[in-house]
Amino acid sequence: MSGHTENAAPAQAERKLLGYIVEFDNVHDLIHGAEKMRDEKFTQWDCHTPFPVHGLNDAMGLRATRLPYLVFACGFAGLSLGLLMQWWMNAYDYAINISGKPFWSVPANIPVAFEMTILFAAFGAFFGMLAFNRLPKYYHAVFNSERFAKATDDRFFISVSASDPKFDGESTERFLSGIEGGSVEAVYGEEG
Repeated sequence: MSGHTENAAPAQAERKLLGYIVEFDNVHDLIHGAEKMRDEKFTQWDCHTPFPVHGLNDAMGLRATRLPYLVFACGFAGLSLGLLMQWWMNAYDYAINISGKPFWSVPANIPVAFEMTILFAAFGAFFGMLAFNRLPKYYHAVFNSERFAKATDDRFFISVSASDPKFDGESTERFLSGIEGGSVEAVYGEEG
């Protein structure tokens, strides 16, 4: 039995500190904690909640997303490509004179142009969201915490990564312990 205890201690010592998580019981404490993290100028941290929390983006100091600009650009590219494709096919490459009608006109090409706009905008939204959020990400250090499983049930968490420039093991833990309403847990494991 004593041999087992001796072997367990070095394995524990080899694990690397990947960050901390702070657990909160309610939304009010989470928002207050997020404001303190924002004011302290941490950059590699996030909030984890079981449901959307209104006002959390402001408390975290997050800027507006650039995704709408990407979606607009992709939609405009789809519209342009749809109109260009139809012009090329109907008025230039395979022009057929039918009863003296024009080879190309906008009203006749609206349905295809509309569908191309929607298709390209949807692809831009989907793949842009994945890229901006750096997804898929199959591993995060917080998954090493057993308590973090409650993040999908009834608890609220703030996680701060050891890769944050302001992160310093002991002083960061003291700061997080000073956040009212939260209990701090160190997260150990392998970097992913």
